[in-house]
Amino acid sequence: MMGLLRQKRAPSSILGLAFDGGRLEGVCLRRTNGALQVLKNFSASLALNPLTGDPELVGREIRNHLDQAGIRERRCAVCIPLAWALTVQTKVPDLPEADIASFLEIEAERGFPYGPDALSVCHSRCRFGSGEQLATLVAIPRGHLAQLEKALKAAQLKPLSFTLGVVALQNAENGAGVLALAMSEHGVDLQVTAGGGVAALRALEGTSETEGMQKRLDAELLAREIRVTLAQLPLELRGGVRTARLFGRADFVQHVFSDIAPRLESMGFRVELARDYAAGELSSRLPSDAVVSPALSLAAKCLTGAPAGFEFLPPKTSSWQQITTRVSSRKLVWAGATAGSVVLLALGAFLAQQWQLSRYQSKWTAIGPKVKELEAMQQQIKKYRPWFDESCRSLSILRKLTEAFPAEGAVWAKSVEIRDLAAVSCSGTARDTPAFLKMLDQLRRTKEIGNVKVDQLRGKSPLQFTFNFQWGEGYEN
Repeated sequence: MMGLLRQKRAPSSILGLAFDGGRLEGVCLRRTNGALQVLKNFSASLALNPLTGDPELVGREIRNHLDQAGIRERRCAVCIPLAWALTVQTKVPDLPEADIASFLEIEAERGFPYGPDALSVCHSRCRFGSGEQLATLVAIPRGHLAQLEKALKAAQLKPLSFTLGVVALQNAENGAGVLALAMSEHGVDLQVTAGGGVAALRALEGTSETEGMQKRLDAELLAREIRVTLAQLPLELRGGVRTARLFGRADFVQHVFSDIAPRLESMGFRVELARDYAAGELSSRLPSDAVVSPALSLAAKCLTGAPAGFEFLPPKTSSWQQITTRVSSRKLVWAGATAGSVVLLALGAFLAQQWQLSRYQSKWTAIGPKVKELEAMQQQIKKYRPWFDESCRSLSILRKLTEAFPAEGAVWAKSVEIRDLAAVSCSGTARDTPAFLKMLDQLRRTKEIGNVKVDQLRGKSPLQFTFNFQWGEGYEN
């Protein structure tokens, strides 16, 4: 029964939502016998901004659009705008797989303008043919996600997933090199996938221009931004990107296809207009007339269990934890009665203890003079006892610390502080991060050293560090 309660069941229906500028698109999807069925879909303009508007009012506006479309589904998967995202790219050094997560956390803390507690961070790694790796770190401010969650709660919706629309449209796990362009009147979301991961993400918001009553894509500006993005990628990844896929509403994308396609073809791309889903793109069948959209793609992935790419939904308390909390609250009355009984027993034990203390106090008074005489003798013995420690413990600590440092001089110490012959603090500089991590791993393998903690890292090349550890004979790392 406990295992069944912990198991998370996949929903049979879900509402996919996509926020794009001032527009909201939604698709209600149901899974039946291995096939996906589109129940409802809608598209509406939002008068309030989900980030700056009052969450109650924004939620009420979303609820009104859902009611007009006849949608009652509460579970939803949301595509958030790429303009909310912050991105940082870094090369992953040759490290053990267990240390790569810590390395990426350090890079995220150094690369993003906010602290780690203020961001929800995901990453994707691209693998070169030579074995090297390039990591793309993507972060969304937690304040944005909290504001959107409040609005969805006010709209009587329960979010199951937060991801980026262009990531939901184009999978990166198959390793194919694809330039994905999600186009709308508000701008273009650009994603480059290569080497089994996301190599680049950009929100191009200044690529549209107004002509009369309609908005038109500036194809020349878009082509220039694509060239700039590709030029920033390593040559080995850039050479494998030869397919360009265009996503968006059929009326808008078809209008700009003739302008952008020749420019992409001149850059060596094979241009595809994503009108429908490929046969093996989803594990379940979609209707033949299903229109490709971020909301539909994300909803289909949630129903089929396919990975959505980046996941920014804050962690929630599990159902099992909620049930445990409720059961515990029902026992408060019994706990109060038990506590009263314990207090009475403790009072009786206290009275018995006082009686014993008074009896022992009388015995102590009788032997007090002899005890003072013995204490004086102990002080004399300690006065003439050797003061030094024959084990040379401080030298042993320095020797083990020196052996952990590389012989070629890639890491060197500036100061070492030993407190109580047990707590050791060391500060210094390293040539780069891999050299420091290698030294730290060597230090952790020393038998007498334990609780190695990094206090501070500053800079990149050289890297300034401060760490501390405990010295003892019984540590096993």
